[in-house]
Amino acid sequence: MSPVQKPAPRRSRKSSPKVGFVSLGCPKAMVDSERILTQLRAEGYEIAGDYGGSDLVVVNTCGFIDEAVQESLDAIGEALAENGKVIVTGCLGARRGSGGGTLVGEVHPKVLAVTGPHAADEVMEHIHAHLAKPHDPFADLVPPGGVKLTPRHYAYLKISEGCNHRCTFCIIPSMRGDLVSRPIGEVVREAAALVRAGVKELLVVSQDTSAYGVDVRYRTGFVGGRPVRTRMTELVRELAGLGARVRLHYVYPYPHVDEVLPLMAEGRVLPYLDVPFQHSHPRILKLMKRPASGEKNIERIRAWRAICPDLTIRSTFIAGFPGETEAEFEHLLAFLREAELDRVGCFAWSPVEGAAANALPGQLPDEVREARRARFMQVQSEISAGRLRRRVGTRCTVMVDAIERDAEAGAWRAATRSAGEAPEIDGLVYVALDGEAQARALPPGSELAVRIVDAGEHDLFAVPA
Repeated sequence: MSPVQKPAPRRSRKSSPKVGFVSLGCPKAMVDSERILTQLRAEGYEIAGDYGGSDLVVVNTCGFIDEAVQESLDAIGEALAENGKVIVTGCLGARRGSGGGTLVGEVHPKVLAVTGPHAADEVMEHIHAHLAKPHDPFADLVPPGGVKLTPRHYAYLKISEGCNHRCTFCIIPSMRGDLVSRPIGEVVREAAALVRAGVKELLVVSQDTSAYGVDVRYRTGFVGGRPVRTRMTELVRELAGLGARVRLHYVYPYPHVDEVLPLMAEGRVLPYLDVPFQHSHPRILKLMKRPASGEKNIERIRAWRAICPDLTIRSTFIAGFPGETEAEFEHLLAFLREAELDRVGCFAWSPVEGAAANALPGQLPDEVREARRARFMQVQSEISAGRLRRRVGTRCTVMVDAIERDAEAGAWRAATRSAGEAPEIDGLVYVALDGEAQARALPPGSELAVRIVDAGEHDLFAVPA
């Protein structure tokens, strides 16, 4: 084992945990090693210069040529023999064995974990799992799940930044740039940390969730040492295994979205899709430069509901887009009646500085745009209310967001959400409670089986089942 030069040790009341490190391979691998070593020191770990003085050993490997592969395998074997607790990272970690698993895992099945290259965060997570992070009362001020502005029981999980589309009403790409997908291992690690910190529901967000991984050609990443493609379906499968509710937002209606519907039907992911259709008429969608075809959206909705009958679909639309004729607006209303979407928002189009649609011909007067938005919402309100009424008499499981008390009546109720309600944008399921004792037994994030007894325009009303 080649010793790594150690900085002067920090004073501490008790000995800090010690990590040994073997760095093999090219300069790029060395930079990865430096990142890991820097993070180790920042977190209070000591770097040991020999196997015997280490509580755990990290081996950063090379897998480019056969000689390098053998050198790395030998180094792993030596570390196992001398220490016994070994985490492997680097290029060799990405090599597949004959059995389909990692080559390292097949040759050395006793290693604690295996990651691919450029995986400093994942390596640190494995180190934390097998060698507890030293506590520093002056530095450990950030909670494990990070600082969140949401209630403790749910959190937003952003999987990418930017957007590759150039919708004429939108200026997001000019502000946030093209699509940049986060590494799948990084996303899953953040999600797992949130769940460990008490989050019960993960709300997946981005500018275009369906396009996750397009920018990196769905390249293979690593989750817990396993190779996983950077792609929406694979990501959703990983999130579904964390033990929290998973809700998908900003899902464009591409064909591969069909792949997640079986996961919803099986109860592994919430049967809920937030799909920004924006319009139904082909000509208006073309003017908007939307990536999906209006003619196929009805067929897609039917196919989704055939796979998962309990599916809730939320969407947003724009009324009064430049050049929209009365007939094209009526086409949109007909689409609403046929699609019977559960939750819908509508905006009257208005110019946004920098948007290409500002220059389109056929700009409609403000009063026409607002009138069409009002007509749209009147039609949709009847549809939404009808779909809520269908749920009366059914049973479901809800998650508690808050407890409310009517001081004058002395009545208690829980403001909750079923699979069909996302926080902040949808309605609620109000559950009548039998007094203060029952109310105190239902902290935010707890789940409750209920029976729906009534429906309003936006909300449902229930009693414990």
